Amino acid sequence: MVGRTPEYLGKKLEAREVKMTMLSLLSYSLSILGCTALAAAIPQGVAGIANGGPHGFSEILYAFASATGNNGSSFAGLSTNTLFYNVVLAAAMTMGRFIYVIPLLAVAGSLAQKTRVEPSAGSVPTHSPQFVGLLAGVVLIMGISPISLRCRLDL
Repeated sequence: MVGRTPEYLGKKLEAREVKMTMLSLLSYSLSILGCTALAAAIPQGVAGIANGGPHGFSEILYAFASATGNNGSSFAGLSTNTLFYNVVLAAAMTMGRFIYVIPLLAVAGSLAQKTRVEPSAGSVPTHSPQFVGLLAGVVLIMGISPISLRCRLDL
């Protein structure tokens, strides 16, 4: 792939589109981990923990992962009914629902402005057996990995 740029629907994906896509993917993790770090670092966040040590940190991490994932539940030991947690959990929920879309809209706008290019020798048509095989392989590998990991952890 050196010297070639990927294509999607006959349009070249350049560095800007890839960066925006990665920013979108990383925004979810940034919301969870950034808010967790904030809550674990300031006194208002630590004041809500009922259990100390790793379990208390897990309570904070779960609360922000749940809020970012639009569920909003938390462990029973974390007191989230405070001004700090109400505001920061609401911000995490907003980030989880809306912030990741902004870079994707930038990618969509960029691709809409580009003109279609003719398929080249390096293009992989989406109606070919090669594409179907590659897609099925990726799905199988990604699907089998968590299953095999789960089996190893059960031992």
